[in-house]
Order: sequence, then C-alpha cells, then structure tokens
Amino acid sequence: MTTTERDVTTAHRWTMLGLGVTAQSSSSLFVHGAAFLIPALRDEGLSLARAGLLVAMPTVGIVLALIAWGAVVDKIGEKRVLVTGLTLVTAAAVAGVMTTSYLALGAFLLFGGMAAASSNSASGRVVVGWFPAHRRGFAMGIRQMAQPLGVAIGAITIPTVAAAQGVPAALLVSAALAGIAAIGCAIGIVDPTRPSTREAAESGLLNNPYRASSTLWRIHAVSILLVIPQATVWTFALVWLTEDHGWSVGAAGALVTVTQLLGAFGRIGAGAWSDWLRSRMRPLRYVAIAATATMAALAFTDWLGWLVVAIPLLVIASVVTVADNGLAFTAVAEIAGPYWSGRGLGIQNTGQNLASSAVPPLFGALISVTSFPAMFAVTAVIAAAAVPLVPSDPGD
Repeated sequence: MTTTERDVTTAHRWTMLGLGVTAQSSSSLFVHGAAFLIPALRDEGLSLARAGLLVAMPTVGIVLALIAWGAVVDKIGEKRVLVTGLTLVTAAAVAGVMTTSYLALGAFLLFGGMAAASSNSASGRVVVGWFPAHRRGFAMGIRQMAQPLGVAIGAITIPTVAAAQGVPAALLVSAALAGIAAIGCAIGIVDPTRPSTREAAESGLLNNPYRASSTLWRIHAVSILLVIPQATVWTFALVWLTEDHGWSVGAAGALVTVTQLLGAFGRIGAGAWSDWLRSRMRPLRYVAIAATATMAALAFTDWLGWLVVAIPLLVIASVVTVADNGLAFTAVAEIAGPYWSGRGLGIQNTGQNLASSAVPPLFGALISVTSFPAMFAVTAVIAAAAVPLVPSDPGD
C-alpha cells in the first residue's frame, strides 16, 4: 500500500524533518568535522598544506558521489538511500579508528565522504516533498542548520578527543552519530508522494530543467562562489585563533561551536524570510552582499590588528556565510521538480563541495606565503563576484 499525503500527519512531517537534520548533521560532522583534526595532525609533524590535503578527502569523496546518489534517489526514493549511505559512513569511520597509516586514513575519509553524499539530496527531498511551499523555506532552513550543527559538534569534540586519544579515535564521534541516524531513518522516514511517470510526462515534469533556462546554472554558480568564504571560515578559524592569536584549542573550539550554532539559526531565519517575501532569490542576493562586506571588514581589521573588532566580525561572518545554503537548496529543488531534484541537488552540492575541497590545501598554502588578512580579502572578492550572478525568481 502506498503512503499518501493524507496518511502522514503534521507531527510525522516534523519528525521526518528532525531525522533529516540528524542524517545531514552526521554527514556534516564526518565531512567538515575533519578540519578540526588539523591541530592534532600538525602536532604529529604534518605541514599545514599536507594536513589540509588529508582533511579534504571527505569533501573530495562527496564531490565524486553526489550526482550519482542524486540519480539513485530519483529512481528508488529517499529512505533506502539514507539508510544505506549512513550505514556506510559508520563503517568508514570505524575503519578509520582502527588504522595507524595516514594513507589508509585518507582512503577511509574519502570512502566515508562518498557515503555521506547520500544524505544531501535524500534528506533535502524529504523536506521539499512533505512541506507546502509557504512553509518550505522555514522547514528547509531547519534542515540546512544541520551542516553548521555538525560542524559545531565537531568543533567541541574532535579537537579534544584527537589531542587526548589521537586522530583515529576522534572518528568515533562521527561513527556514533551516523549509526544513530541510520537507525532513525530506517524507522521513521516515509518517501514523499509524487505524480506517476505518466502524469509527470504529460505535465512536463520529466523534461530536463537545465535546457529550459539558465536559472539553475546561475544558482549553482552563485552557491559555488559563496561556499568559499564559508569553507575558509570554518576550516581556518580554529587555526587563526590558536596560531595567529595565541588562543587555547579549547577556547577556540568553544568559540567556533558558538558561531556554528548561530549560523544554524541564521539559516532558519533566512528560510523564514524567504517564505515571507515569497522569494528565494532576493534574500540570496542580500546574503551575497553581506558576505562580501563582512569578509572585507574582517580582512581589514585583522590586518590592522584590531582583534577586539575582528573576533565579533568572525562570528558575524560565520552566520552570514552559511545563510545562503538553504535558500539556494530550496530553489533548486522547487525549480527542478520531483523527477529531477535528486540530480539537481546533487549538481548543486557537487559544485559547492568541489570548491570546499580545494579550500584547505589552496588557502592553507595562501596563508603560508601571505597572511590571514590576505586570505580573508580574497574570499571577499570571490563573494562579490556572486552578487550579479543571482537570477530573478522564476516568473518575475
């Protein structure tokens, strides 16, 4: 018997949203929490560039697998993809705990990143499929808080565990959350309803949305540009505070945790704002402008040594630079439709994660030859390039 919208209660919708947040948080913890291994890897003798390359492996894995997982979601549905992918993330994290080789650790991080890609499209489609358009921005904002929430969990746990027990042991945190998420999704997720293939063909839902206009491509390009300041902030904030300004790892980790939690609520606010405006693109443009201004101000104040101003700006940047994700993610799913949104979201996240995977090694090298203020200034220029690319809302 097929579950219909009438069979799913409002409470069950919110439960599935909670499971989607848990699933995506566990993936984010595995992928982006790896950045918090850098201090421990540095203590073990790795250069910043080599440590950055190692912790970029999960993001490389996501890049390799996102579109494929999206296509699988379009074919077989969300629940099976979530359960399978999260189980594989758990296995990869456990395998990483058991190795003492950097080469093997890199391979497990790569494989775990490929598995973690499963939750990106699948959990997003659960939200888009079960929430009406006038609540979808708010609901997707809650779902998108999963990424900074995962980073926050990583910031408060991984540096401490890695310092005390070693790098592999820190992966137990990721293994535990991914395992819990897999069990929860197996119990509580129901695939959203969608039109039959015949109905979809008659209404044009099977048509390739990328051929109709440049809107989706422009949204992807904007998201790629805006993810670079986001990735630099969460990758190097801990290093900036500890190595450039003498903070302890515990204090720096606590601040990064706070900023990520604030960023999570910022995504909810941006989503609710887009529902109120009945627009995804106008708030996206404002966020791009704000990211440009904030990163430029952070570069300037850090260059002058005004730490009392630079620290609050880092907090603001951590909120602003993540606010665009839910807006773009929701817009892509809405424009692509139920038979293309898996691939559309896969392409969206592939571009973002490809850019993110380049940030640790490239910007680590940039910092080594220049300075943190120069790196912040470069990210401001990149964010500014996104502003004119933001398209109008469909129908405007």
